[in-house]
Amino acid sequence: MTTTMTKEMLVKAVKPMDDLAIATDMLLSAKAAVRSYAIALTETASPKVHKVLKAQLDTAIETHQKIAAYMIENEMYHPYDVEEQIEHDAKKAEHALELLK
Repeated sequence: MTTTMTKEMLVKAVKPMDDLAIATDMLLSAKAAVRSYAIALTETASPKVHKVLKAQLDTAIETHQKIAAYMIENEMYHPYDVEEQIEHDAKKAEHALELLK
């Protein structure tokens, strides 16, 4: 049995995944930036470079916090409940598999 989705149905089905994919990618990028700046900060001897890297690290941490807060608020990320996050991830995976049928 094949099901034909209209363009509207497909857009409606995919849009939340797009938002989630974008937010997740941004969160992972912000997390990587925090790590990179922290490592770079420990490798510099120059006070001027140290000051610049520290400011960039602070910005990366703030960015990560904002993205995580957005994702938590929009029920995309459940960092305080591992079981809930696993259930959420399983539903996303099932949804993705359904879109392939």
